[in-house]
Amino acid sequence: MWAMLHVVAAPDKFRGTATAREVARAVAATAMVAGWTCDQAPIADGGEGLLDVMSGRLRSAVVKDPLGRPVSAAWKLDGTTAVVEMARASGLTLVGGAEANDPVAADTAGTGQVIAAAVKEGARRIVIGVGGSATTDGGLAALRALEPHSRLHGVHLIVACDVQTRFLDAAAVFSPQKGATPTQVALLSRRLERLASLYQEQYGVDVRPLPGGGAAGGLAGGLAAIGAALVPGFDVVADAVDLAERTEGADLIVTGEGLLDEQSFHGKAVGGVVDLAQELGVPVFIVAGDIDWEGVGALPAPCVSLVERFGRDRALGDTLACVSQVVAEHLAERCS
Repeated sequence: MWAMLHVVAAPDKFRGTATAREVARAVAATAMVAGWTCDQAPIADGGEGLLDVMSGRLRSAVVKDPLGRPVSAAWKLDGTTAVVEMARASGLTLVGGAEANDPVAADTAGTGQVIAAAVKEGARRIVIGVGGSATTDGGLAALRALEPHSRLHGVHLIVACDVQTRFLDAAAVFSPQKGATPTQVALLSRRLERLASLYQEQYGVDVRPLPGGGAAGGLAGGLAAIGAALVPGFDVVADAVDLAERTEGADLIVTGEGLLDEQSFHGKAVGGVVDLAQELGVPVFIVAGDIDWEGVGALPAPCVSLVERFGRDRALGDTLACVSQVVAEHLAERCS
């Protein structure tokens, strides 16, 4: 009797249309119909969606959103490990997107308040995902919300970064996406320069050279100033879900995300999965909602764009069915 072929479903979210867990379930259902076994291992890279793929019981805290209004922010606690997704407290979607944001006033106080709530609940290790922010405050408001910092004694803060941008570059790279005008970008850049000097003076840490210090408008660097470790977000998630062990010996791993672009293979989840699969000698299939071909260049594995395959309306309106169809076709090809 032939052994059943085995696929690992390790997608990131398809932002705005499907969560990573939903996509993984769609791949698993398709694999079962095709006679394959499937291990569902939805992933993230430290940005939005981190909370969905990490273990733990849901908690919530009423905190300040980026513009100071009350919002209920979800987080997770698993034993003494907490997972905080800053987008739930300080995210751009909370203020209605870039057009409704005040990129100069927006701050990270709410994220600091969630971290403080986790500490109060007994967390001794806190993983903080820092994607999707509305802010470029260098983490100053979060640090103020965490005062007195003595409460963090014995608490290990781990910042799951999805970019390598440095602290002083955060405004130029990210704040236009948060609604900042060129004049505001210049203002925010000067503010980050002053903060870097302040952090070095107060905490003895130079946040300027740290890769990833500019994540979430400098929140990562701010937290690093008070002792947080900055770690690639994909590595944090892959370790938490034992992705390497689950992938070893598989016949295929399926990954994907909503938009494949030049960043996808530089610290993002899809690139992390591809690198891991190549290291283990496991074939990869990538499903993307859409592809920025100019940005990605040559792809390292077979890939299908749902927009190109089905048209934008269907790709966005019936994403999971589209994923199922292209995965079914790829599994059939591999068995032919």
